[in-house]
Amino acid sequence: MSNAPHKAAKRFVFLLLPNYSLIAFSNAVEALRLANRMSRETLYEWELVTETGAPVACSSGLSFEVDAGLEELNRENTVLVCGGARVKEAVNNKLMNWARREARRGVAFGGLCTGTYFLAKAGLLQGVSATIHWENRESLIEEFPDLEVSPAVFVVEKNRYSAAGGAAASDLMLHLIAADHGPDLANAVADQMIYTTARTWKDEQRLSIPTRIGVRHPKLAGVIKVMEGNLEEPITPPELASQAGMSTRQLERLFRRYLNRSPKRYYMELRLQKARNLLMQTDMSVINVALASGFASPSHFSKCYRAHFNTTPYRERGAQDSTMHRKE
Repeated sequence: MSNAPHKAAKRFVFLLLPNYSLIAFSNAVEALRLANRMSRETLYEWELVTETGAPVACSSGLSFEVDAGLEELNRENTVLVCGGARVKEAVNNKLMNWARREARRGVAFGGLCTGTYFLAKAGLLQGVSATIHWENRESLIEEFPDLEVSPAVFVVEKNRYSAAGGAAASDLMLHLIAADHGPDLANAVADQMIYTTARTWKDEQRLSIPTRIGVRHPKLAGVIKVMEGNLEEPITPPELASQAGMSTRQLERLFRRYLNRSPKRYYMELRLQKARNLLMQTDMSVINVALASGFASPSHFSKCYRAHFNTTPYRERGAQDSTMHRKE
């Protein structure tokens, strides 16, 4: 099914971090398996490695036998770092030093789901953009402000790859299969996966705003898009209304009619959700989380947080810490 000249098998090394995302890993490796099956050739080979060479559990608790620990690789290999929940706990100097050494030797690197965080922490994303699961995007931007973090489902730049996780791992692998062996083979693999909506690097991760809110109203969607793009420095309702070409009263009616809340309330909920993600995923102080979420006063932030989540930011952070310790 491939018209491309025969090439030596391309080898992928899946570095499994503790609590990695099973869906991202399995989507990636299954695409390679199906490419071999549909072509009736061994186009791809792969191996599973961990820091110690012993199995590690994914976020759903399952584990697989692995092939090796950290070892010197053929420079033609591509390492895909598989991350998932609590990725910061999984990153250490031994892993990063190994990755830096292999990258200096010319080995290509990619990150699936939060594996992108590992690449950023190891300094392997300098001069390129990358993507990560949308839930982790704000925390990655806060920790690495010089990194260009794309909202796309996957990014391919130079010899660095990143996919947002979940189905996005399929999109990345289908893109690589098409680049290696042509679109006919990639389409055949997608058909086998019953994957009829393969996306490109131009597609964003999240559902469109009208789909997410269940309302198809262009002005409402436009206002929400502006809100989501200005969480750290919120825009006032009159400014939002003016940008949308309507009065403040019309804006209020629009939100009441379709979302059963005021624009101010909806904006507050977006900012509080960002704050919660930062509390759960970063080591930022509560004060800095408040500022990053558009709250000038820590006391006001704490009051709003308690009203919405029925707990304080400090207790949320403490509960997260204690949960991590219990799981260690």
